[in-house]
Formats: sequence, C-alpha cells, structure tokens
Amino acid sequence: MGEIVEDWIYILNPNKDTLDGEPSGKETLRRLAREDPGRDFWLSRRNRMNPGDRLWFFFSHPESAVGEVDREPREVPDDPDFPYRVDVTLLPKATDALYRDPVGRDELELGQVRSVQKVKPGALPILLARAGL
Repeated sequence: MGEIVEDWIYILNPNKDTLDGEPSGKETLRRLAREDPGRDFWLSRRNRMNPGDRLWFFFSHPESAVGEVDREPREVPDDPDFPYRVDVTLLPKATDALYRDPVGRDELELGQVRSVQKVKPGALPILLARAGL
C-alpha cells in the first residue's frame, strides 16, 4: 500500500516574498520550474509534510504553480521568523499548465488565509485537473 499524498497551499505575496532576489510572481516561478526546480521554502511552523506531498503555490491573485516535497521540513534555529524550511522540486509541466489556466481563490475555497494550509477536498480535483496531474 502506497503512502498517502497530502496537498498543501503555500501562499506567496509577490510584494513581500522573493525568490533568488526576484518578486515571487508566476513568471519567476515558471522560469525557476524550468531552469532550477530544486528550491527550499520557509515555513513558520513545522507542518507534517512528507516526501511526495504536493505544495500548490498561490499568489494574491488567481495564479498557481506546483511542486513536490523532497523531504520533511527541517529546523533552522538561527531564523526566529521562519524557523523551518522545506525542500521542494517545482514541476515544470504542471506549473506551465497552471500558468495557462490558473486556479482562482474562490475555486480553492480559501477562507482565512494562512501562509501554509491543507488543500480543501473540494478544491483538489480542480487543482489536479488544471495541472494535468
């Protein structure tokens, strides 16, 4: 019996969050998915992520990208604001598909927005279909 894959929403604010010094918009994430897909992202808490889980990136607008968790989050004791990091490999084909046909906030059933949260069951089929997964 295989491991259960969990799906997580990771909220990025292009005005505050940067990736390699660039704004974390859909253009940047799409380029990184193609050119340098292995990344690490900050977490404010441990979260129970496991290798193989999917991390769906959502911006302040209906824009999406997706990656796969490479290993469990690790502690970073010298960063009090974001004491955990998680290694993720961005998925280029799925990110391209979401770039062309993004998933909106209403489709994600997002209530109170937290930086990382589980995908709501009703939103998962929409995300998987749009990403071609």
